Amino acid sequence: MTLCYSGQPPVTPDALYALFDRLNISVIRHDHPPLRTVEDSQQHRGHMQGGHAKNLYVRDRKKKNYLIIAEENQPIDLKTLATAMGTDRLSFGSPDRLMEHLGVIPGSVTPFSVINDPDHKVTVYFDQTLADMEQANFHPLTNDQTVTIAIADLMQFFSHTGHAISVLPIAKIMN
Repeated sequence: MTLCYSGQPPVTPDALYALFDRLNISVIRHDHPPLRTVEDSQQHRGHMQGGHAKNLYVRDRKKKNYLIIAEENQPIDLKTLATAMGTDRLSFGSPDRLMEHLGVIPGSVTPFSVINDPDHKVTVYFDQTLADMEQANFHPLTNDQTVTIAIADLMQFFSHTGHAISVLPIAKIMN
């Protein structure tokens, strides 16, 4: 597998932490073995407070890119989700496209990866269940760390990157 990145080199976790400092965003850092799946993370989360997510990088038939940030236990049917998003068939993006558009490898997809999308080619959908939480946990561009962040601070981060967030009631959509 060849992973390519055509823009500037991807932002590093250290640079992301520095950005959090500049934006006065407080996070709690948790170090752990590399985690690739929700199941892996459930075994290593210890006493982390807040919600947990699964982050899906998908594309539609017209090659539009999307980042879906859903509560970790929420089943996702891509056909139903595509209809709710007003697009056609969704499929998972390849590792090369993931690296090209979000600057991360599979297993490290995170809301913070939009920092590597300065041209706003990726549209972000955020689960209402997570939006209603006080705080949640996400990888900081690498899957061997997790940060706990207030949802209000996460929204401040999105504002800083210039990414508009569409909040979807995914639980309601999937029922």
